[in-house]
Amino acid sequence: MSRPGSRRGSRRLSQPTSGGVPMFYFELDTSECPDAQDNAPRPMITEYVPGRKGSGRSDLALSKFKCKENGVSVAVTNGSTTPLVENPIEDEEAGTYDPFKHRHLEHPTTDLDTLIHLLKGSLGTGILSMPLAFKNAGLFFGLVATFTIGFICTYCVHVLVKCAHELCRRTRVPSLDFADVAETAFSCGPSAVQKFSRLARAVINTFLVIDLLGCCCVYLVFVATNLQQVVNHYTGSDLSVQMYMIIMLAPLIPLNLIRNLKYLSPFSMVANLLIGTGMAITFYYILTDLPSVSERPSFSTWPQLPLFFGTAIFALEGIGVVMPLENNMKTPTHFIGCPGVLNTGMGVVVSLYALVGFFGYLKYGDITEGSITLNLPQDPLAQSVKVMIALAIFLTYALQFYVPMEIIRKGFIDVHLRKYPVASEYILRVSLVLLTVGVAIAIPHLGPFISLVGAVCLSTLGLMFPAVIEIVTFWDTPGGLGAGNWKVYKNLAIIAFGILGFVTGTYVSIQEFVHEFSKHP
Repeated sequence: MSRPGSRRGSRRLSQPTSGGVPMFYFELDTSECPDAQDNAPRPMITEYVPGRKGSGRSDLALSKFKCKENGVSVAVTNGSTTPLVENPIEDEEAGTYDPFKHRHLEHPTTDLDTLIHLLKGSLGTGILSMPLAFKNAGLFFGLVATFTIGFICTYCVHVLVKCAHELCRRTRVPSLDFADVAETAFSCGPSAVQKFSRLARAVINTFLVIDLLGCCCVYLVFVATNLQQVVNHYTGSDLSVQMYMIIMLAPLIPLNLIRNLKYLSPFSMVANLLIGTGMAITFYYILTDLPSVSERPSFSTWPQLPLFFGTAIFALEGIGVVMPLENNMKTPTHFIGCPGVLNTGMGVVVSLYALVGFFGYLKYGDITEGSITLNLPQDPLAQSVKVMIALAIFLTYALQFYVPMEIIRKGFIDVHLRKYPVASEYILRVSLVLLTVGVAIAIPHLGPFISLVGAVCLSTLGLMFPAVIEIVTFWDTPGGLGAGNWKVYKNLAIIAFGILGFVTGTYVSIQEFVHEFSKHP
């Protein structure tokens, strides 16, 4: 029904479902609203309506519009069931919306909880590959470069979270995830980029899916390689790594048919205990009978540096878990404060990675493998470490698999396969497990695989995208890009660094694959 006196603009509402999910559809063109805050063209806001072509998502307000209807100020906030005339005046008119006060979390996490989750999400198989990264960089250059890349990655997370906070205030929504931040930044950004908002969301989600499924493939190679060493040593069999991956399908498929994250928590607890115990024993072996630092080169060679970059950023980059953690904090302002949860957590992570890389390469030198566990001796204690960490990573696969599956379910199954959602999800789960196993079988070389995933996915997600998002978010904000627009040049430098790592890391990783296949077809 059009408002009297307007040539365009429509609003249509329907009641929420019994489950409380808003099912209203709202369209408002404010190009002719007399009291709009600005005259710049703005995107149309739509609430997702299942089955309605062209409707948007249900969980994100892309912008806010104001008009007056019968003399009453009206604010349109997407995804809200609050009556349209009951918004606080201070939020509406003074622009003092505080997203943190509007977060209603059933079980918010404390600073310590968030720190533990951040460490858990950042400490994975990457730490075991850091000695290989140092092998490709040199002992002391690798140490300096690890802390440098760690600083840049942490800074880019700061940029992403600050942009999320700014966009939450602009759009008056309590929280945004990574893809939401990208879409909202483009939707509320300069008019020239607004049409790319959905593309920005799709690109972020695509890289997240590729990254996380790529990590699942790395996990499979890691588990199969460690099991091969142990089982073949004690049984005298000669099974290939590929055969172990095929055998793992039997428990892997049922494990990944679990659809509720709650039921995966016990597996996560067991995995944490196994990894903690395994790493403690690994440190015992690494720190025993260390050679002199003079026996290792301080710098390797320039052609090897891209492999270092890919491996290091794969190990250090936990950007996929950042926004969910921040969105569930009891005091989100403590996340990027000083020292803050993020700085503390990343400081611990980078230090641990640097220590493992430095001493692991110092211990094993040129014979350093793609995972430090593969360098451990053949005695029973060391073999138990391989089994413990392999089992922990196997159990972690289901948790890693859960996130890309959720992205695909919301973006594909809930949109195109709503008629048979459960059956479609089960079929897709099995298909994706088979896909990851197939990719791992085709590329069974751990070192180049880790470098490739890091170079392709994490250089874009962790470096380039946050820089682009900051430019778009503050482009139209007076002073938002700093004096002389220095933030533009800073972000362009980060983007150039990410592109350099992407191109060189991918190229060198593919070269390494060719070299490995020529030696071990």
